[in-house]
Amino acid sequence: MKEQLCQEFKEDLEQFKKVTAGFYNGEVTTAEYKGISGGFGSYAQRGGKKSMLRLRLAGGRINQEQLKFVADMVKKYEIDKIHFTTCQTIQLHNLEEEAVCQIMEKAFQVGIITRGGGGDFPRNVMVSPLSGVEEGEEFDVLPVARKAADYLLSLIKTVKLPRKLKVAFSNSKDNIVHATFRDLGFVATKNHTFDVYSAGGLGNNYKMGVLVAQGVEPEKVLYYIRAMVDTFTEYGNYQQRNKARTRYMQEALGGPEPYRKAYEEKLKQVFEREKLDIKAEERTITKTGQADTIPEGRAGRVIKQKQDGLCAVHYHPIGGCIAPETLQALYQAIKDMDQVELALSPDESVYILNLNGKEAETILDITKDSAGNRLEASVACIGSSICQIGLQDSQGLLKAIVEAVRKEGFADHVLPKLHISGCVSSCGTHQVGSMGFHGFVKRVDEKPQPAFNLFVGGNAARQEERFGESLGSMLAADIPEFLVELGKTIAASDTPVYERWYERHPEKLREIAGRYINK
Repeated sequence: MKEQLCQEFKEDLEQFKKVTAGFYNGEVTTAEYKGISGGFGSYAQRGGKKSMLRLRLAGGRINQEQLKFVADMVKKYEIDKIHFTTCQTIQLHNLEEEAVCQIMEKAFQVGIITRGGGGDFPRNVMVSPLSGVEEGEEFDVLPVARKAADYLLSLIKTVKLPRKLKVAFSNSKDNIVHATFRDLGFVATKNHTFDVYSAGGLGNNYKMGVLVAQGVEPEKVLYYIRAMVDTFTEYGNYQQRNKARTRYMQEALGGPEPYRKAYEEKLKQVFEREKLDIKAEERTITKTGQADTIPEGRAGRVIKQKQDGLCAVHYHPIGGCIAPETLQALYQAIKDMDQVELALSPDESVYILNLNGKEAETILDITKDSAGNRLEASVACIGSSICQIGLQDSQGLLKAIVEAVRKEGFADHVLPKLHISGCVSSCGTHQVGSMGFHGFVKRVDEKPQPAFNLFVGGNAARQEERFGESLGSMLAADIPEFLVELGKTIAASDTPVYERWYERHPEKLREIAGRYINK
């Protein structure tokens, strides 16, 4: 199916090229351009002089041919900013008109489709990054997710959605893809079926998903996707864009239970009229290695796979921004490694999969600039220096925090992993981190100042899901100092691990934060 879709989408490229030329010639406004370019996976950056292109990758998987393509494009067009996103895509930034058009077109040759990467379309299908290799997983959900991704792409030209639709598949309790609070989420169970959650999401009016089905056979998932699409087009808000997300349907229909009934009715209709059964072939990794050669330590960056003698290396470039030279080195290293591929993670990191011990040592050396501790592995969206709708510089805040905290030399788990969004849209998933921030503009002495709201206590793990509580706002300039003071307090306590300390001393956190909130 994907080859057919690529051919169909190629025909749309002339429209994109024409409107892009008009935008850069000043004949098309920023708003007009955004309304068209987003559907192709591209947006003009802040200032309107450069463009971003989002490479959608089903489940975040990147094979060797695709990595070569990205590396080649980065080199050819001298791309200086590459961002791993929380939706398991790669964003290429600071592109000229020619580069964005050419990369989009050439991507088809390696099976990368940017169509629907933005705008009111089904977005990149998300999958637990270690699906298929993780010890203790329920089952490998990636083959089913790939079928789902192709199906959703096939709907782009046939269905007009109110807004974007995000679908996720989770293979374990970690729920790193937030399947229980996405627009539609499939959660693997021990009996090789899925529990299905619907109409959840982050951002404004964030909501947990509604459990709409249990015991769903993998062969039947497309029926549940189609039912979600039909429910959204029936009850989604086409008039008010700020309320045109699936989570608003819970309120519009009177709560979770009425929503569930509406979804079930659509599902019944789909089963009556459609034939959407699929067969997703299980993947087999034939490569072998020696368990005693797998490197240990390295701050937990080496993960043993369920395949004997193989492992994955975890690499988290700070802020999710990989250096162009590191990307090039990664490709050169893995191009001759048998069955090695990359898996992007929703926390803006990447796993290099199916390595033997010797190969893992090579990858560890190439990625030695990886985050050195949990705080450095924080999540931060691309931020207002690039994003048109961003309110604050989340990448700049993370950089300032890392610089301040490194001077203190705290042990790894003293401070938490942060989730930083430049605005309330939650591209940095601030509501579900143990500590999160979202940016806004605060007026101090009648002057606008960069500020962030502080959230604490979020959790994404299945059956432990909860959204964080907002404690108030801090000026961006004060946040590094707040975290240093917090770190010193926790390091000097009898429980020098943030989560344990916070569980015992929530009032102490409020006290420390209070010295910076509304300062």
